[in-house]
Amino acid sequence: MYGKLFSSCLYGIDGVMIEVEVDLSSGIPQTSIIGLPDSAVRESIERVRSAIKNCGYTFPIQRITINLAPADLRKEGSAFDLAIALGLLTASGQITLPDEEKMLIIGELSLEGGLRPVSGVLSMVDLARRQGFTSVLLPKCNAEEALLLDGVKVYGLSHLKELAPEAELSKGSQGGPLHIGSFHHLKIEPTAKEKLVNHFSAAQEDYSDVLGQLHVKRALTIAAAGMHNIILIGPPGTGKTMLIRRLPTILPPLSQDESLEVTKIFSAAGKLKEPEAGLIRARPFRSPHHTISAAGIVGGGTIPKPGEVSLAHKGILFLDELPEFSRGALEVLRQPLEDRAVTISRTRAAFTFPAHFILAASMNPCPCGYLGAEPPLPLCTCGPGRIMRYRDKISGPLLDRIDLQVEVPRPADWPHDPAPLTSAAMSEKVQAAQVRQQERYKSYNISWNSELSGRTLRRFTQLNGEAETLMRATFEALGLSMRAYDRILKLARTIADIDDSDEITSSHVAEAIQYRQLDRRSRDLMG
Repeated sequence: MYGKLFSSCLYGIDGVMIEVEVDLSSGIPQTSIIGLPDSAVRESIERVRSAIKNCGYTFPIQRITINLAPADLRKEGSAFDLAIALGLLTASGQITLPDEEKMLIIGELSLEGGLRPVSGVLSMVDLARRQGFTSVLLPKCNAEEALLLDGVKVYGLSHLKELAPEAELSKGSQGGPLHIGSFHHLKIEPTAKEKLVNHFSAAQEDYSDVLGQLHVKRALTIAAAGMHNIILIGPPGTGKTMLIRRLPTILPPLSQDESLEVTKIFSAAGKLKEPEAGLIRARPFRSPHHTISAAGIVGGGTIPKPGEVSLAHKGILFLDELPEFSRGALEVLRQPLEDRAVTISRTRAAFTFPAHFILAASMNPCPCGYLGAEPPLPLCTCGPGRIMRYRDKISGPLLDRIDLQVEVPRPADWPHDPAPLTSAAMSEKVQAAQVRQQERYKSYNISWNSELSGRTLRRFTQLNGEAETLMRATFEALGLSMRAYDRILKLARTIADIDDSDEITSSHVAEAIQYRQLDRRSRDLMG
């Protein structure tokens, strides 16, 4: 006797369709699960055996072969339990399932037949929808997450006994198969409410809380308008952390496609705590502690999970006190900052996680924090060698990838700032610059100026004679790398967009150059 059902598992953050084939034959009773199962999948047969018996069914006393196809793909997790159980019951003739629907079946079983939630449901249901499946049967706890997607009927199951009414279950156990005409009694209907909840917003925070610091707010506006990386350098207590934590308030909301992608990442990582609130619409803001490991930053594990760079996808990764992070944790940022994705290779598979984010960081100018400070702040006691060792914790290649390096001095004008710049005013400029970029790059697979490279960079960042002369002089004077040179061009393009200018002028280039504070400071120290 043979039965086949469809289930799914995660491969990175994407769902993979798995055929669960069950074959019952005569012979010595034993159960084999084939198709590269991991430990959780191999153990599923014991959960399924107990669940079937405790729900009044009979576990087949035959030679059982369960194949998870495709056979060359590693299968991980507990999402196959329900499909295996239903496959055994249909193959043994104890139940018959409705055949009018093409159904995806996922869920973990408890020993008494209850259904437990699994991670990554959104990715699996999205895959099923794209492959023409009309419905999905899953744990009721995951139903709200599945309902985030349109076009698929969602059937929620709390217990294996809920497959049919109690009377029918009793009748089926007495003789003849239990015929399940439909799953209509398990259907979950979406609630009528707006699903545009901001999971990460801090509605009470606004840049009007920060008095003065207009040049820093200008730099943050530029970073948000072009998705540029930024670092704030200044003595303790000048508001660096406060300024960066308000950066999400000026970023545009996620588009529909971006929302789905970000929500899928959180679902795969098991961090989608409130699926009933809807798709994530606000850009993520992640702020890991400086003791985080390299694997915590980019992801990893025996079964790789997304790291902080992927959880910050389409949003902000904030590293407070950057030199306090380990050198290993910082160096792994170089590849995702360049490629906007992370690839983690294991023995049997390579997993790719998206990682397109703004790196926002803060640091002191020296170990004591008071380099360049003026009274009443304490004087700096650090020598040039100590300062260089402190800054050497941030490698040159990583520093090259940070477009804006901005000094944050102690504010002197804050008592006389009756009308501080607000988030709304800054967001208006960011939105206008984004509209210009969308119009310019509508024929390209580009959304932000920071994504320009190669031919597209040369095409859209052409300089006039005066601006070109200034760039060449700066390149020689500061000893910039070609990567830093290109990033100055991208930054100048964003500044021109904020100023509503099609042409990149020498003033735009000059402003972009003056944001390379660490390049200039390092040269002064060496000189």
